[in-house]
Amino acid sequence: MSQEKAPRTIQLGKTGPKVFSLGLGCMAFSGMYGATSEDEGIATIRAAIERGVTLLDTGDFYGMGHNEMLIRRALEGQGYQRDNLQISVKFGGLRAPDGAFLAVDMRPVAVKNFAAYSLKRLGVEVIDIYRPSRLDPNVPIEETVGAIADLIKQGYVRHVGLSEVGAETIRRAHAVHPVTDLQIEYSLASRGPEEKIFPVLRELGISATLYGILSRGLLSGRKPKDASDFRSHLPRFSGDDGAHNEQIVARLRAFAEASGRTPSQLAIAWVAAKQPAFVPLVGARTLAQLDDAFGVLDKPLSVEDVHALEAIVPVGSFRGDRYSAVQMAHLDSER
Repeated sequence: MSQEKAPRTIQLGKTGPKVFSLGLGCMAFSGMYGATSEDEGIATIRAAIERGVTLLDTGDFYGMGHNEMLIRRALEGQGYQRDNLQISVKFGGLRAPDGAFLAVDMRPVAVKNFAAYSLKRLGVEVIDIYRPSRLDPNVPIEETVGAIADLIKQGYVRHVGLSEVGAETIRRAHAVHPVTDLQIEYSLASRGPEEKIFPVLRELGISATLYGILSRGLLSGRKPKDASDFRSHLPRFSGDDGAHNEQIVARLRAFAEASGRTPSQLAIAWVAAKQPAFVPLVGARTLAQLDDAFGVLDKPLSVEDVHALEAIVPVGSFRGDRYSAVQMAHLDSER
């Protein structure tokens, strides 16, 4: 844990790229939290890059390809140096025409098919970091990573990434091909990776890109407005668990105000202080949210701040799983 300001660049793994100390998670530009403005999404992506962000994280199933095409529109004609931008793509989520999630498919033949479509939608010749979105129970991780390794040899992918897998799966994948980073949820409300997963990453020299650092807006006091917002189906936002968590968020808000930060800045700064070698992914979908997040860079938390905050919100304070019961069952990281 560091008392210094977050580094402006962080190395992803032993052989991966150096990236800006905040990454931009792009999922929210494609309707997961309700209706969005494409124009503001494009403006936000461009503003993030102009302020130094070099890592853009997407998934081929975000908006059934919409997210990748939005990123393409944001990058086209702007004169950005492609070598200075890293595009991370999660793949393999199968969706129905109505948007429902069906399953994952990580067979080698499917991996190469998904990559071909992502390259076309993004309008790029190579994907910087390619990662299975979830572990496929029907396909050994060795086969999936082997397919990505083939794509690397062919020049279509640069680095292997993983997402939401546990320690044993990380070891098996890394034995096939060096893994650059694991993408996993981590926040004041979701500290599970600290026990088993982060130690393995450090042992093997693998980095992490951390999403859900605001626990989908919970830590900043946001609430789902209607059923189109998938948070309305998450345990942490509803019922007795939701009411309990609101009381914790009120304490966080008071701490943030006393320290001259917004609740979002406090949540991001805590992640940066706890895991300075890893990269927080900021899910800003508007220019205002991006401005708020960037305020963290000049307001790092001290060791004393972290201790005081964790005294208010000890491990296990929040109630409710981070996904629905069906989704939790598919998380290898939770086993």
